[in-house]
Amino acid sequence: LKGIDCCDCGKKHTCPIDYVEIGGNALETIPDMCDEYNHILLVSDGNTFKVCGENVFKIIHTKIENNLILNPEGELVIPNEKSIAEIEAKLTPDTDLIIGVGSGVINDLCKHVSFKNNLHYFIVATGTSMDGYASVGAALILNDMKITLNARPPKAIIADTKVLKDAPMEMLQSGYGDILGKYSCLNDWKLSALINDEYFCQKVYDITYESAKTVEKLADGILKRDEETVAALMEALVVVGIAMSYVGNSRPASGSEHHLSHFYEITGILDNKPYFAHGIDVAYSSVVTSEIREKLISLAPQKINFNKEKWISDIKRIYTEAADGIIELQNKMGWYKQDDFDNVLSKWDKIVEILKESPKKSDYIEMLNRADMDYSEYIKMYGEERVADAVLYAKDLKDRYSVLWLNYLYF
Repeated sequence: LKGIDCCDCGKKHTCPIDYVEIGGNALETIPDMCDEYNHILLVSDGNTFKVCGENVFKIIHTKIENNLILNPEGELVIPNEKSIAEIEAKLTPDTDLIIGVGSGVINDLCKHVSFKNNLHYFIVATGTSMDGYASVGAALILNDMKITLNARPPKAIIADTKVLKDAPMEMLQSGYGDILGKYSCLNDWKLSALINDEYFCQKVYDITYESAKTVEKLADGILKRDEETVAALMEALVVVGIAMSYVGNSRPASGSEHHLSHFYEITGILDNKPYFAHGIDVAYSSVVTSEIREKLISLAPQKINFNKEKWISDIKRIYTEAADGIIELQNKMGWYKQDDFDNVLSKWDKIVEILKESPKKSDYIEMLNRADMDYSEYIKMYGEERVADAVLYAKDLKDRYSVLWLNYLYF
């Protein structure tokens, strides 16, 4: 948490988190952390309030100004304009702290609202489902588009392992899968640094990579709900979030595999279709991106003429009412206008070296099998056609270069 004052990349890495408490009695530390606050907004949802929020309320009830339970009947909370407005409606001129009780969505909403309103926030984790607890970004769905807005990390992360180990197995598998996806996104980061001269930090890369290597060994303990294993998984998720804070964005932890995951989430919401939990989608999608890398290694790039009319038609077919925003984003980025073929061709040998560093498809499937995650369920859920659309058009949701762009433009 203290950061890195002098790094070879030239940046000073900092992370403004005051407390990280991971353990079997972590909830008991909350009163001391709240000592300087007296008008707290507590935010949870219908599920997380029952799991943990009610206990938090009892522990610090004299300091809670408002207790907001989003979707109290237990319906899925979407991090959109409606949810943001509900939270902001509970703020008063006296509010001095927001405490979120939940995981991905609650964390992102509280992170965004606290930053927007210049307030501190704490997050009480209810699941080891994702790596965004300590990150600077808030992943939201605004105007039907998945975007990540700059914010700041919480002042405190409280993770009671007695709560975390009893979360649905899907949440434990999701955290495991989200961390294993780092092999894919780190490969994308190196790829973009080579092709586009994007900023790259070896120390942050190493921190994230070592977290993935650690979590890779945890599958057996996760399935047994072993409390020490769950603590180690949570620690890895927090460390990766800190790595994102060190560089000021999600690049060390999000690449092509996350773009595919976001594709299924957005199209699922737009078309009212089911989709996996985020980290599980990331894990399965990492199998797909590894397969892409293996394909590219065995081929030579070729210059492909971009058919804008077909692209627009496909974007409108897939993203429906969100299509205009996606087209606007890519027109702004200008990725399709850049003729970078000569650059890619001149660096191809080095590109292949980077692509080979990623685990193979078979390696990923083995890692997932250890945690009782069956890749065939991914194909059953989405079908070959939807996966093919994701490979071609998930990249358009973001302004970040990955192997998906290399695959689309030159193969």
